[in-house]
Order: sequence, then C-alpha cells, then structure tokens
Amino acid sequence: MAQQTFYETGAVKIGDMNLESGKMLSEVEMAFERAGPKDAPVILVCHALTGNQYTVGNHEQKGWWKGLIFDGGYVDTNQYQVLTFNVLGGCDGSTGPTSINPITGQSYNGKFPFITVKDMVKAQYLALEKLDIHHLKAVIGGSLGGMQVLEWGIQFPQAVEVLFPLAVTPSLSDFGIAFNHISRTAILNDPNWNDGHYSREQIPDKGLALARMIGMLTYRTDSLFGERFHRSECLRDGERHHKPSFEIESYLNYQGEKLTSRFDANSYLYLLKAMDLHDIGKGRAGWNGAIKEINAQIVAIGFSNDLVYPPEKLQHFVIACENHDKSADYFEVETQFGHDGFLVEFEKWGYIIRNKLTQLELISSNASEMRALEN
Repeated sequence: MAQQTFYETGAVKIGDMNLESGKMLSEVEMAFERAGPKDAPVILVCHALTGNQYTVGNHEQKGWWKGLIFDGGYVDTNQYQVLTFNVLGGCDGSTGPTSINPITGQSYNGKFPFITVKDMVKAQYLALEKLDIHHLKAVIGGSLGGMQVLEWGIQFPQAVEVLFPLAVTPSLSDFGIAFNHISRTAILNDPNWNDGHYSREQIPDKGLALARMIGMLTYRTDSLFGERFHRSECLRDGERHHKPSFEIESYLNYQGEKLTSRFDANSYLYLLKAMDLHDIGKGRAGWNGAIKEINAQIVAIGFSNDLVYPPEKLQHFVIACENHDKSADYFEVETQFGHDGFLVEFEKWGYIIRNKLTQLELISSNASEMRALEN
C-alpha cells in the first residue's frame, strides 16, 4: 500500500561555512525540493550545470527529471523521498553570486569566492543535518551532478548505500576544460561583463548565450543534429545576408536566449570553474587513494558518443573500484544524444536504477526478517 506522499520546496540555513579554498562563506542557505513519503528512505539527486532543485516539479515548475522520478516511476516517489538542492554557487535560491553578502549588504556578483565540487557536497551534507536526515539510500546525478555523486561517496562514505554516477568521469578532461575556457571567454568578452558587476538591466546576455551554444555542441552528437535538422533552411535566399539561414542556427540561438532568461552569468562561470577543478584523486594520492575511501555500492552509467565525458573513462574507474574489492557495476547506454543521454530516453537506462534499488530493498527486508527471528 502506497504511503502518504508530500511535496515541499524551501530553503535551509546552514550558517557560516569554511570553503576548500580556506575562505569562509557567511550565512549560507541551500534551496531544496522534497517529494515522497516523509518516513521513506531518502534519495538525494544532484543536478547538472544549468539545472536546479526542481527534479520532480509541480504544476508551476517543470521537473527536469520528471520522466525518471514520479509516482510509480523508475525512482518511485511512492516508495522514496526524493530530495534535491540547488547547488552552492547556483542561482535558484542557494547562496551564490546573486545572493546578498551579509557583511557588505550588497550582491556578491564577481566577488563571490571560488567554490569546488567538494564545497557543494559539504553544503548538502550540512543542509541534510539541518533537515534531520542522516542516511541516504542513494545519491544520483549526471555531469556536474555525477561529480557530486562521486564526492559524496568519498567525503561521507558512511552516509550512503549506493552511488549512481551518470555521464561523468573521475576528473574533467583537458578537452572539457578547453570547451569551458571558450565558454568563459565568450562571457568575459561581453561588453556588459563589467568584471562581474553588471546590472540586471544590462546583463552579459550575448556572451552567456554564446557560451550556451558552445555547450550544446558538446552535449549532443553530429548524427543527432543531422537527423533532426537535415540542413533545413529557415530563410529565403533574398533574406539571408548575415541572418541565420538554417534551422540548426535558429535552434542554437533559441537555446542561448532561453538560458539568459533564467540563469546568471556569474553562476555559470563559477560552476564551470568548479567542474574544471574536479579530480577525485587530488589531495588523496590519486584515484586509488580516493577509491579506498568509498564504502557505498557503485552503479555507474556511461553514454555512447559522449565527447566530454568518454564512457570508457567511467568504465576504467569502475574496474579500478573492483580491483580494490569495491562493489561496482558499469553499464553503457547506446544513444545518439551523447552526453545529454542522462536527460532523455529513460526507457533505455531507468530500469538499471530501479533494479538496483529493488535489490537493496530485498536485502534490507531479508535482514530485518533475520533480526526478528533472532529476537
């Protein structure tokens, strides 16, 4: 029988927080979304670069993973309480560049301190404590979210039962850093950039839109673009000049403009830098040192044709985990969507998560029965 479910959004105040850089961030808040039975096992979802806390969504806010997580879904909100935080450094309610610095009384803007994926995970952990949540059934996330999943397993090994890192690698490749650099350059060269202290009326929208277009090329694949657009033209010959002539151009323009209406350029830059710095082996004697810290089971999912996060690197990580006697499994999904595969085609891979969660529940149920018999 399904338990009584609830849906809640809000923010948690976690106080002052020391960052990996040595700097302190004052009066930190973490915005969140919760959905599912209040007493059910908790699954933490970590979002990607331009995502937010609205994983499940409601009638006002579309959930970005609503095809994976819903009542009766691959992650069933009748069985689990699903929780997502807007990342530290984000712009959807958590402390970030758009927040007011309590010391100066003004927005941080370009003076926000640099943050890392480790900082993001630490902030989530502190927020969970405030919510009186001390154990997680699973942590799930893709891309930047996948980086957070790996960090969860290393920083707080006793807090999680299973990790689901999707479309991620243990460290960002030079290829990925290169694309991030181009995206940053686009924003920094925007006439409205003003060293990060732009007004809401004059945001660096052209630079941010161009950065988004650059990102879109790495998220998808050549074959998908070709299949979708077929060199379709959107203007007659007499109207071309320097205007977009093809549907693919209009599509990229649309994606760029859409992001500028909902995302902050400073946040984009800070999160890109955090991704650049992602390396689970840094300060831990390499991958092997980091892997030794992990206690949770690992179910890693890679996506074919992922340019920035090659699936074979995730597979190598899983093999390294197995060599350290960790419980680790790797699955690869064949898809034309490339990196964005973790946001679509849930029928191809959602069952992997569902099956693992079901397995854990069976093990937990059997253990409970054995304890009851012993008593």
